[in-house]
Amino acid sequence: MPYIVVFITASSKEEADIIANSLVDSRIAACVNIVPGIKSIYTWKGNKEVSEECLLIAKTKQANFVKLKERVKTLHSYDTPEIISVLMNDADDDYFNWIEEAISIR
Repeated sequence: MPYIVVFITASSKEEADIIANSLVDSRIAACVNIVPGIKSIYTWKGNKEVSEECLLIAKTKQANFVKLKERVKTLHSYDTPEIISVLMNDADDDYFNWIEEAISIR
């Protein structure tokens, strides 16, 4: 089963906490790390923007990406939130087993 890491930016620590807790509580993600205080420089609607944001790093199965994306979009304040998945090419088998166990419905 392919596993992924998903990068999500949030407008605030409060928004990041809401998204992270929802993803873990619903077992869409096994874990979500929150990295506060990132500075993002980007173009939005033709204008250069600079924002202080939080970065969320979620670990899950590739099969959960659509559910994860939909959940984030319902909770997120941005019109176009960053939700990017990267395939985990390799990791310890125990780590993959932990992800599987953490997102399995009991």
